[in-house]
Formats: sequence, C-alpha cells, structure tokens
Amino acid sequence: MAIVVKSMATSGVDGFMVEIEASTIRGQQQSMTIIGLPDQAIKEAGERIQAAIESCGYDIPKDKTILSLAPGDKKKRGSHFDLGMIIALLYQTDQISPKNLADYAFIGELALDGRIRPCNGVLSMVTEARKCGIKAVIVPYENRQEAESVSGIKVCPVKSLHDTVSFLEGRLDLSKQDEDDNGIRANAGAISVGYSGNEKNGEGTDDSLYYDIDFSDVKGQDELIEAIVLGAAGGHNILMLGEPGCGKTMIAQRIPTILPKMSEKESLEVTKIHSISGLLDAGTGLLKCRPFRAPHHNISLNALIGGGSYAQPGEVSLAHNGVLFLDELAEFSRSTLDALRQPMEDKRVTISRVNGTNSYPANFMFVAAMNPCPCGYYPSKKCRCTDYEIIHYRGKISGPILERIDIQKSVAHVDFFELGDKKSTYSSKQLRERVEKARHIQQERFKNDAQVNCNAQMTTTMIQKYCKLDDDCTKLLKNASEKYGYSARVIHKLLRLARTSADLDGAENIRREDITRVLGCRDLDVSSSQMYAIA
Repeated sequence: MAIVVKSMATSGVDGFMVEIEASTIRGQQQSMTIIGLPDQAIKEAGERIQAAIESCGYDIPKDKTILSLAPGDKKKRGSHFDLGMIIALLYQTDQISPKNLADYAFIGELALDGRIRPCNGVLSMVTEARKCGIKAVIVPYENRQEAESVSGIKVCPVKSLHDTVSFLEGRLDLSKQDEDDNGIRANAGAISVGYSGNEKNGEGTDDSLYYDIDFSDVKGQDELIEAIVLGAAGGHNILMLGEPGCGKTMIAQRIPTILPKMSEKESLEVTKIHSISGLLDAGTGLLKCRPFRAPHHNISLNALIGGGSYAQPGEVSLAHNGVLFLDELAEFSRSTLDALRQPMEDKRVTISRVNGTNSYPANFMFVAAMNPCPCGYYPSKKCRCTDYEIIHYRGKISGPILERIDIQKSVAHVDFFELGDKKSTYSSKQLRERVEKARHIQQERFKNDAQVNCNAQMTTTMIQKYCKLDDDCTKLLKNASEKYGYSARVIHKLLRLARTSADLDGAENIRREDITRVLGCRDLDVSSSQMYAIA
C-alpha cells in the first residue's frame, strides 16, 4: 500500500497542493524513480534523499522505490519536495512511525547531511495549505517568519530531518527550540510578522524609520516636489525632464518614503512575489516598505515584463504596490518600452510559455527620468542641438507611452553655490501626511469597489461621476486640448489628476485652480509645441 504525504507547489503567485505517494516494489533491482512531471531539481532529489538517509542513520531501501507527485499531469519544479518525499519513503519502509501524518504538509530542501535548507515561495504555499484545510505545515527554520505571516494555520519550523522525525513521533517540542531572534527581527525595514488594529488600513507604526533617505535632502526643487506629491497622492505616473545632475534620480528614489503605508493585503501580495522570485532573505516576514525597482536601460523584454522557461515575474511585478523607476528613459529600446502599455493600463501581466501560463499583478506607480535633448542641456545656452535632433531624440518614446504618463514635469537647474546652507522646506514625513490625507478621501470614495483604491485607477464611468467640471473649467481644458491636440485618454488622465489636486486641498469639486495646476504639469507638451522640425 502506497503512503501519501502532502506537500505544496506554486504556479504564478498562487500555490496548489501536491500529494507525494511512496511505494516499493519488492524483488526488483534497487533504484529510485520520481514521476509526476518533475523538473531537473526534483529529479536530482533522489541523490539528496539517499545521502540524507545514510547520514541520519536510516537504511536505504533495497528494492525499487517509486515516488509520485500528484496530480501527475501538472508540471512541478523546485527542491522543496525533498522533505515530503523522504518522510513518505521512511514511513513506507517502516523506519519511522509519525502521528497524525495527514494533518501536515511538508516544505523544505534536504542537505546531504540531513539539514533542512530554506526555499522560495513559502508564503504562497502556506496560504494555499490553509485554504486546503491543512492543520499544520512543516517548513525550514529560516522560513518560519515568512510562514508565520499567515494566520489560521500552525507553523512547525524544523532545522533537520532528525528534528522533523522526532517532532512527528512526539519526542520533540518545537516551541522549546533555541531561537536567536534578536538578529533576525532587527532586519531593518523588511519584516512584520503581522498586523493589528489600524495597521490593516495602512495606519499604525511609522515605518519611515526604515528609510535612510528623506526629501529633506532635496533643495531648490519646490515646484517639482509639489508635482511629485500630486502624483503620489493619486498614484499617477510621472516623467521628469532635466539636464544631468539636477536631481531627477535623487527625487525618484525618495518617492516611496511619501507613499502611504502598505495594508496587510498589499504586504502579502508584495511578499508573495518576492518570495516566488527568490528575493526574500531568509528570516524575513512580511515586507513593510513599498518596493522600488530601478532596472538598467539595457534590460531585456523578458526581464522587464516577465518570462523565462517557467514564466517568472519581471520588474513590473516586482514593483507591484510600489515604484518602477526607469532612468534615462530614451535609452531603453522602443520595443521594451512599448511592452509596458498593457501592464500600465491593466495593472496585471499575463505570461505564456510552453511550460504554462502565469498571471502576475503589476499595479505600480511608473516614474521615469530623461534628458530633454541628446546633449542633455536644452533649453540652456549650453545646448547645441537643433529642433530636429531634439524631436528625433524624444521620438524614441512612442506617443502611446507618453499618453499614459499623467505628469510630465521639467526639472530646474540647481546652483550649488546659491543653495549654500539653505534648508529644505519639505520632509518625507510632512509630505506623507498630505498624501495619506488625500488617499483617505479616495478610499472613502471608492470603498464599494475593491478594484479601485486611488484616483489613477478610476474607470470612465467613475470619471463622469466624480470629475464633473463647471463651464469655466470645461472651457479652460478645451482650449488646452485644442492647442496641444490632446486625445481622449489624455483628457481622462487630466481629469483624474484634477480630482487628486482637489483631494489634496480637501475640496469637494474640481476647481479652476485644479485645472490650472494639472495643465502646468504638462511641460513636455509646451516644450515640444515650440519646436519646428525641417524634413
């Protein structure tokens, strides 16, 4: 009779249950076969299992052994099935006598000496185990905080095969293991094993302590900072144009410090993606800080959007609930940039490969920076570029991408000597308070729609409902549209932006000053309209 042990696997950011069946066939030559569409890492588990069995003092089966991963028609990958397979094999050969084995799911990679190594995707697997009604999950000790982020299921962290067997046979109390939590729990800005009270709504402990950068470092860019606050308050995309050294990258790096604190749901989503991608450090629980991803301009299409043999998440998904920053935007290949169209609109990306199709969330705030011309110094006297060269340079970025960027703001040149010891008029804490106040208004507005939590995500129907204009505002917007040739998409983005401007001031309706403010955030349109290209 075959022994069945439960384990978990991942597909995209979600998990699914795998039943590990172990059986021995007497009278046949000693061998170990693993079936069930395993990848190379699973196929190599046989060698790890045999080495661990011998190291821990157990006997390697003398007969043919078959380990089956069900369902057999679904591809599986990863080395985390090792622990479940060795427990099933030892139980099948009557070398261990675990109690209530059906209550547990097993996750962990074996070392040759029997130690249990950490693995990726634990959060997704434990979450699915809870949904499947599993009472407890045995995980590597280094993954315990990640697993403990999921409530409603017992987490049993183990360090070795010996500890696992002793626990299953009732000879070891895992709660009495020596823990060195001091160093692990001090992982700055990375962990939060749970939320309570108001923290579920993004309130609670101030996590600004986890950032070592602040907007107080920025001087001489007050107008741009106001535009950044406007973008952060509504989740709007931003493009900064300016000459080298004016502070574009410096400002972009500080945007996460003024974004609202992540809710528990957002933290779970972000942590799942980073865990699946192998970017979650051992000993880390829920991520508290919003992600900031800044890929180099030579990044490939698959690395940005996602791909590879197993349709892994790309930078757009790693930036989920955070900021995706593309510096030197004009240096990215056009095909790579154009691939951003769908994720920027749908807030999700679907990747299809031979081995399967995975869908990943990609709800990020897009921030980009670029020089205004090839030499980088337009419109100062240092610039020697012709209008044609400037238009050709900016033409590297397609119109559809530019239309998806709400704020296109020029960055002023900064004179180091004029600033001197001048203090910044802003701090991240002050700016965040303004942003959170505006976001709270938006959350109340969209409380009946779980898919929308900020103005940038408003649908056309919502725009018609919440972005009504009086005759004066309509006339002002119409004149700008006729002058610069705005499309319907740009008009909708301006209306969303105007709604955010009103929310920042606590105004019930969109005012003339809001329309004026958002039209002042389209510097690229004004600059390009003043140029003439000669064919």
